[in-house]
Amino acid sequence: MKFGVPLGLVHPAIWRDLTVAADRLGFESVWLPEHLVFATDLSTATYPGTGEPGIRPATPLFDAPAYLCSLAAVTDRVRLGTAVYLYGLRHPFVAARAFATLDQISGGRAVVGVGAGWYEGEWLAAGVDFATRGRRLDEAIEVSRRLWSEPAVEHHGEFFDFPEVAFEPKPVQARLPIIAGGESGAALRRAATLCDGWISMPQTLAGARSQIERLHELRKAAGREGEPFEITVHAYELEGPGEIAEWEAMGVDRLIVRPWRRTREALDKLAEFAAQYGLIGS
Repeated sequence: MKFGVPLGLVHPAIWRDLTVAADRLGFESVWLPEHLVFATDLSTATYPGTGEPGIRPATPLFDAPAYLCSLAAVTDRVRLGTAVYLYGLRHPFVAARAFATLDQISGGRAVVGVGAGWYEGEWLAAGVDFATRGRRLDEAIEVSRRLWSEPAVEHHGEFFDFPEVAFEPKPVQARLPIIAGGESGAALRRAATLCDGWISMPQTLAGARSQIERLHELRKAAGREGEPFEITVHAYELEGPGEIAEWEAMGVDRLIVRPWRRTREALDKLAEFAAQYGLIGS
């Protein structure tokens, strides 16, 4: 089992220190959330499944691939991912360039976690049609794959249209991994048919089971059963090391864990987790 660290659940002031510690302690990856902008009007900000706003407009926002580049400079091994990046909100030139740069600077440690997004106000502010976000994301993924692998690319699609262009440098990784986030039918389909993996919302063993079973069904229907595919679950509250075998039996490859409650205890609790779960650097 691989273990990841959710940087978005601590204050940004310790992102660097927590990442350096994760790298040293044997954690496999660190993950940054992402938004482009928050509107002060909260009428479109109700988080799905709740009656409350899912954002606070004054929350500091950072360019996730750029910030991860800075973390690449102070680490050697840990992978650097987004959970998740609103890839379809940008032109593929912008998003593909950002992650190719991260992969180059990190020596091949980038993981492109993408999502269609739930927050309409962000798309309205950017002047992009929220209703088309899923189709835009699918097309952006397909375009980026070509930009990262082909010497010259021309594209004429529903949302993006451009003449033949060159795109250099390519990512270090021969196939820069794209993993799709979300638990809707469309998100699971995207992961199973277009991507190299899936990343869940915060889940328990029981809660993740049905989504993982559905993923296997969709991948089988798409003829992708034999292709590499990583399943990542945000599992913030683990019962103990004995639970890991159950996650592995379900086909989960990576757990993103949060062994702390408050930012001030995050570094110590991360070290305790590494020791308890037998990570290499503990």
